[in-house]
Amino acid sequence: MKLKMYLKDQLIKILLFISFVFITWSLLYGFRCPFELIVAEIIMAVLFMISGFLWDYFRKKTFYDELILNTDRMDKKYLVLETLKCPSFYEGKLIYEQMYEIDKSMTEHVKMYERKELDFREFTEMWVHEIKLPISSLALMCHNDRDVIDKKYIRQINRLDDYADRILYYVRAENAEADYLFSDISLKSVVNKAALKNKDMLLESDIEFKVHDVDTCVKTDGKWLEFIINQIVSNSIKYMKDDREGVKSGIEIYSTAGENEVSLHIRDNGIGIPSGDITRVFNKSFTGVNGRKSAKSTGMGLYIVKGLCDRMGHRIIIESERDVYTEVTITFYADKFYEPVN
Repeated sequence: MKLKMYLKDQLIKILLFISFVFITWSLLYGFRCPFELIVAEIIMAVLFMISGFLWDYFRKKTFYDELILNTDRMDKKYLVLETLKCPSFYEGKLIYEQMYEIDKSMTEHVKMYERKELDFREFTEMWVHEIKLPISSLALMCHNDRDVIDKKYIRQINRLDDYADRILYYVRAENAEADYLFSDISLKSVVNKAALKNKDMLLESDIEFKVHDVDTCVKTDGKWLEFIINQIVSNSIKYMKDDREGVKSGIEIYSTAGENEVSLHIRDNGIGIPSGDITRVFNKSFTGVNGRKSAKSTGMGLYIVKGLCDRMGHRIIIESERDVYTEVTITFYADKFYEPVN
């Protein structure tokens, strides 16, 4: 709170006081009061006025400065009232009380929307679980009658299963921490599960799948990591080159160890990512140049993957060169943060 602006706001009061001083001077002079007494009265009046303005200014300044400072520091600015004491001056109390009523009303509305979101999320999870039952049944029937069922039907069923998983993990991602179970997870086991899930597409697309140096364990949630790896492998398959010019299509998965960290690398020799798109691949609904060429692209897979990695404390980066390769690296850190608490 600036003194200059405060005085500007009090300009009418100041002008009225100056008028009062002038009238008092005139009256005292008209009644032939001693000059020294007139001067003393005027000086005392000015001193009292200045003291009153300064007292009023500093008590308001304390409250408003604290309000501004705390608001600037806070991410959730609507909680600023919790950091303030009720001021002693009347207009400050009015502001404080109205802010309380505003916060109360906003909190009630937020709770209402949270309940609606929770209901929708629970319904969506229930629906996905229910829809996965017939999908799994169809997949099993196709597997049992593989010789008579066209592969294109199997491919579409696998896509349905993948999309159902994506919806489920997207809905859970916002509150995924409630479903985390961190433990020592074998990278080899998780990679094998992802390979098995994508087996049909890998065989159909004649993609060489190399896995080596993954006999290590990392602190993570196995279920969520399996989904992450599956999404990355699925993307690699989706964006393989059609015309290989004698080069074998391939996906290579391996791990490297550093000081207090393990990195899992998933590299393919597909069409790659244009340099202009590489910084935006984790953005929600971003499909980029490659996505516009494929009706299958939604721009949600990598967005969900990035959100899950961030929430679990893993780092994920993508490097790519157009028409040469794409490499996704997930780094797991050895940290006491992941140790279970008794």
